[in-house]
Amino acid sequence: MLREPRSGRLAAWGNALLGGFVAPDDAVQEITGGDAVHRITGLPGEPDAVGLAYGLGRLRALGVTGLRVALPTPGHPLGLSGPPEFNEVALAAGEAVLTEVARGPGAAAPLGLVPSVTEAGPAPDDLHVEVVWRCSPVRDAPPADVPSLGEAEQELAEAMREATAALARLDVAGAGPAARAALEAYRARAGRGREVLAPGYPPRAIRVLELAQRVAALTQIARGDEADAEHGAAVSASEIAARAAVLRPVERTARRAQVAAYNAYVEHSARR
Repeated sequence: MLREPRSGRLAAWGNALLGGFVAPDDAVQEITGGDAVHRITGLPGEPDAVGLAYGLGRLRALGVTGLRVALPTPGHPLGLSGPPEFNEVALAAGEAVLTEVARGPGAAAPLGLVPSVTEAGPAPDDLHVEVVWRCSPVRDAPPADVPSLGEAEQELAEAMREATAALARLDVAGAGPAARAALEAYRARAGRGREVLAPGYPPRAIRVLELAQRVAALTQIARGDEADAEHGAAVSASEIAARAAVLRPVERTARRAQVAAYNAYVEHSARR
């Protein structure tokens, strides 16, 4: 996962806005990123889609105190809490954001938001991207399989060793131009001094997310691509299966750690 999930940007900068760490315009700019526009539809009391700044304000008015991330994959509903129909939509998108709401009499039900992405343009590097976050009720239940930051950091240390060993064992550390280009692109991106998480997050969450993104990048590079066969990389069907078997648990650990890091704001706020 070399690309930061949109759910991660929405949760991180939405949390910073809810906590008063950033202004609405700054939060919207960071969430939108390179996309043209983001809107939210299905908000209680709003019959039509609304802009991102207004939508985040409405969430606050509805009693939302924090935002969590889910990064589910088939057989692994990571970060989800149900109901099944919402989980199905989130699984199809590969990501979702769940709201944390204030407890007590008259409290609003928690909500889930799933992105629907529309792209149009003359070329892959010249696209007009619109994102609609579709909002619906979710269960007020603990999210599935999300570790604590401490657990995630410990698991990642082992996963990093496994990812490095897998690259060497599968002989894909330099497996053709595509792998080398991907690795250089990741290094350049990591070295640009980007802000990994929004203001308000604990330092440990930043450290865990950085390592999780690094592990995810290495596993994606290690997987390679069938197209690399043109450049001499070993990508027979059996070798592709071997890569997948070795890297699947490492990728799972990296996803769990990313969710733990993005969700740390809610845990940190609860302790405060």
